[in-house]
Amino acid sequence: MNILERLSKNGDKIIFYYDYGRKKGQRPSTGIYIYTHPKSREERIHNKQARALIEVKKSEKTIEQQAIGSAYIPPHKFKPNFLDYYDEYVEKNKRDGNRHLSNSFTQFKQFLKKDFISPIEVTENLCKEFRRYLLDKYTGETPSDYYTRFKWVLDAATSDGYYIKSPSEDVAAKSNPSTQLKEHLEVEEYLQLLVTPCFNQEVQEAFILCCYTGLRWVDVKKLTWDQIKGPTLVTRIIQAKTGQPVTLTLHPIARAILEKRKRLLDSQHNENNMVFSLSSADGANKILEQWVTAAGINKHITWSCARLSFSILLQDKLVDDATVAYLLGHTTTDQVKKTYNVTVPKISWQQLETFPVRSCYRIFFNFDP
Repeated sequence: MNILERLSKNGDKIIFYYDYGRKKGQRPSTGIYIYTHPKSREERIHNKQARALIEVKKSEKTIEQQAIGSAYIPPHKFKPNFLDYYDEYVEKNKRDGNRHLSNSFTQFKQFLKKDFISPIEVTENLCKEFRRYLLDKYTGETPSDYYTRFKWVLDAATSDGYYIKSPSEDVAAKSNPSTQLKEHLEVEEYLQLLVTPCFNQEVQEAFILCCYTGLRWVDVKKLTWDQIKGPTLVTRIIQAKTGQPVTLTLHPIARAILEKRKRLLDSQHNENNMVFSLSSADGANKILEQWVTAAGINKHITWSCARLSFSILLQDKLVDDATVAYLLGHTTTDQVKKTYNVTVPKISWQQLETFPVRSCYRIFFNFDP
């Protein structure tokens, strides 16, 4: 194992790098340097310590090379702080749009309430305590999602030689079903909202669009005109929570909302690519609460209820679970069966189809379709 050196650009330092070969990426830096002409006692001490460290690095790399193909793992390969290992695993394996892995790390640190824990302290009992912490803090699938990612990290650490058996092997992930069913809107209530004034037009139109598309708050807030292709399709919406793309054929009311907004922006010569200009989720939910109350709907409706309502109305229309899952952006039907397949009174979609749509358009959109 060779460690070579070269001068820095201005010649004041010597930088050390590994020599694995002459191909691209085979000469990475060690991160260690010395001063070419030390001018002070501190710089001379630095040079002495840096050269000693270089010898240690060279010995470690030599042992690593010699250990290849054997069951021996050099002790210096292990991180003394398990949080450092966890953090490194998250950085290497995180994916855009999937927050569960990084959030599991955040929750584990909050659970520990300290910045250091050795791998030997991560025991089966600690795993059970962390699982209970998540179950006490969250409902639904969130505790299971976070703990599952925690198990991934421990499985990887076991493969890397930290453990003979993963401490979490016999501690299964658990979900925490909510005892309170989330509210949803029925057909008549959709129509009540459509004909009830809301003092914030952005919130009003964005929520109705979500009711007819199943989009989440984070998706409709970031919705751009670039994602809208043609008069009937919203295409390639990459959902912020799942990272999954979904293509939607729009209901006439959802399409009318977009057409109205486009005409308004064009008339104002507004070149903003965002479909809606929305503030915070908390602020939007407060406006939504006032609007729902004004419509005479005695339910606790939040923005996420639009997505649930969209799913239930599709299922009442006898749309199969696979199609519902696709329209919601899920890769399997599991979430549809667990979360959205609730028991509700049977609703006839003829109520919606026979409703005087032209009158509804006049009231809500101020124009005839």
